[in-house]
Amino acid sequence: MTVFFKKAQRKNAKLRLAIAGPTGAGKTFGALLLAKGIGGRIAVVDTENSSAELYDDVVDFEHANLQPPYTPEKFIEAIKAAENAGFDTLIIDSITHEWSGVGGCLEIVDKLASTTFKGNSWGAWSQVTPRHRKFIDAMLQSSINIIVTLRSKMETIQTNDNGKKKVEKVGMKAEQREGIEYEFTTVLDLTHDNLATATKDRTRLFTEPRPLSENDGVLLKQWLTSGSANTCINGNQFLELEALMQQAGIDIEKYCSKRGLNSLHDVLQQKFDETCSGIQAIIQRNQQAHQANEQQLQAEQDARLDSDYQMALVDIQKAQSVDDLNKPASYFRGSKYEIQILNACQAKSDMEGWTA
Repeated sequence: MTVFFKKAQRKNAKLRLAIAGPTGAGKTFGALLLAKGIGGRIAVVDTENSSAELYDDVVDFEHANLQPPYTPEKFIEAIKAAENAGFDTLIIDSITHEWSGVGGCLEIVDKLASTTFKGNSWGAWSQVTPRHRKFIDAMLQSSINIIVTLRSKMETIQTNDNGKKKVEKVGMKAEQREGIEYEFTTVLDLTHDNLATATKDRTRLFTEPRPLSENDGVLLKQWLTSGSANTCINGNQFLELEALMQQAGIDIEKYCSKRGLNSLHDVLQQKFDETCSGIQAIIQRNQQAHQANEQQLQAEQDARLDSDYQMALVDIQKAQSVDDLNKPASYFRGSKYEIQILNACQAKSDMEGWTA
């Protein structure tokens, strides 16, 4: 496929932000402050035994208490439910449980390795990694803002100082799959004294460590909506458009190449409804053509059956023995002429005295 280069232009976006920190650092509180500043309806998926509800005085939000097992599919279902309910921001507190919680990815791997794969953990990962990837994709492709929290613990290394072994602290490590930070627009690490430090920040709003505030949410909202008005379709719209094209039998690669698009992700929001309507019209025409073909085939089959019926009646009259009646009786079994053929065969048998 041809690759198309265009002038770089940041589009309006949805937030993908992670807050990592140890217990008591204020991850939930900080996430709620950011969501409050962004505005709109807020949903919280809580894996921490409803602890988020302790902050109901911070901002109005709706709450769902997620129970184990913490499978990737359960988190995906929660994301879809928030989208379908029309929330503006979803806080998942925390996604650590999807990885290392009860029934999370690590437990699933252990169980599969000890049963299905007979000690082969690599084989178990071949089944669990795609499930985890679908959870990540559900967050990345979501049509709403996503804020997640992650538990973290102090990472240590062993060093050698003049022959003496020492253990040194080298910072906090989030309890999730290695590389999870690459999936987010912004990743903030919270210290015990509630200071947020950006370890990754494409918004460039968190240049200095500071406590999270509602104003940070306001700044994030301004950044998210300050891109080009020609916003590209979101993840849900991409999946909808892809499914429609597959149903219509459209070659997606050729479709994109003809329009100078690298993929369907480049389709503009303002063109989405028009594009879907056009594809639905194609699907409808295809269905109508298919129905017409089916009707024509049925008409041809009916005409052929009518002709065969008339010929069978002649053959029955010419039958020389009762065995000659087996073929028409068998041929028309289950058809609309079955009874008439059987009656004709019986009449011929009676007339010839073949009925014992």
